[in-house]
Amino acid sequence: MGSLQSLALSWTIQRRVIGALFIREILTRFGRHNIGFLWLFVEPMLFTVGVTLLWTAFKSTHGSNLPITAFAVSGYSSVLLWRNMPGRCVKAIEPNLSLMYHRYVKVIDIYISRLMVEFGGATLSFIILTLFFSFMGWMNLPEDILRVAFGWIMLAWFGAALAIFLGALSEVSEVVEKIWHPISYFLLPVSGAAYIVDALPKEMQKIVLILPLVHGVELIREGFFGSRVKAHYDMGYLGTINLVLTLFALALLLKVSRKVVPE
Repeated sequence: MGSLQSLALSWTIQRRVIGALFIREILTRFGRHNIGFLWLFVEPMLFTVGVTLLWTAFKSTHGSNLPITAFAVSGYSSVLLWRNMPGRCVKAIEPNLSLMYHRYVKVIDIYISRLMVEFGGATLSFIILTLFFSFMGWMNLPEDILRVAFGWIMLAWFGAALAIFLGALSEVSEVVEKIWHPISYFLLPVSGAAYIVDALPKEMQKIVLILPLVHGVELIREGFFGSRVKAHYDMGYLGTINLVLTLFALALLLKVSRKVVPE
């Protein structure tokens, strides 16, 4: 009984710490002026809307006759979900070293609070854009919301695990901060956001399906378009990659946390 009470107390403290860091992160990043915390989801919305309008204006093709608006929203919203997470965790410890004086604040709390901000912003943006464009008649609502939600959560898991791993690794080597941005730009066009796997040649399909991101995007697209698209994905593969990456990330984070010295 005592262990359960201790566990409950630890969870209560952890929840309060992360909640406080979450609010601090929003205020620090977006401030109290103009529209304040609304930038949390307005910022990713602007990017997705811009891409959607450009694709529509230039009548871009993506290897299918699927509606361009729904294709862009489902694709580039997923990009913002996983791509921004590592960027917020790389070299995140140094500017928050003063917080380490508090006995209950851990390095993992800083990462989790930042990941929550990114996940919340991308998810709100995705939901609002889907509802807005559906209301305007530019796209239909997803045929299978549960599939979309499952694919979204799996992509978020991948992004969070990658973010913690790169965040911890960046404390070991400064090279990580330098190379992540070009790598993320390279991953953007091959992540599945701008194409559907079924439209590619068979040999190319085998290559792109090595990337775990593609599986998550394909599931989201299947949830959006149903039988109109032949999706290629293996969620067991994506789940295994996510689990292994999470274990490596936590192991590296534990090693790095032991060397953190508050300033």
